[in-house]
Amino acid sequence: MSAENEGEEPLRAVEREVGVLFRRGRARVAELSRRVHPQLEGMAYSLLGYVEQAGPVRVTDVGLHFAVGKATISRQIRALEELGLLAREVDPLDRRSALVSLTEDGRRRFLVAQEARLGRVRELMADWPQEDVLRFAELLHRFNDVVGEASAPGA
Repeated sequence: MSAENEGEEPLRAVEREVGVLFRRGRARVAELSRRVHPQLEGMAYSLLGYVEQAGPVRVTDVGLHFAVGKATISRQIRALEELGLLAREVDPLDRRSALVSLTEDGRRRFLVAQEARLGRVRELMADWPQEDVLRFAELLHRFNDVVGEASAPGA
């Protein structure tokens, strides 16, 4: 193996492991979505999590956060509204825009699923030293920042 290929091997290992993480993550998010409500699938759990964290948030900002178009995010939000998990209201700062927030039932269901997810992470990392957990969180945050910057418009 050449020196150039040896230098690439750590990057190849990261690419492989990130691929595994993403594949498993997509399956887990779909499972968590169904835990929130049996009719949900796909990224509904993540969408609810973003709205829960952001508070009342513009529909357009939800779309920007997930890098999906207005039609796609509107469809997903409408489905969550129909299930009683999200509520839409007029944005008082811009009457042409809408804000979405979790309903009481949506928040309750989301938090139950989130606690189950956190419990699973607790189990998986139970034998890890606290320093390793903190370092892992820091490195994931750093990686996510770089990924976010690279996918930002104009990047």
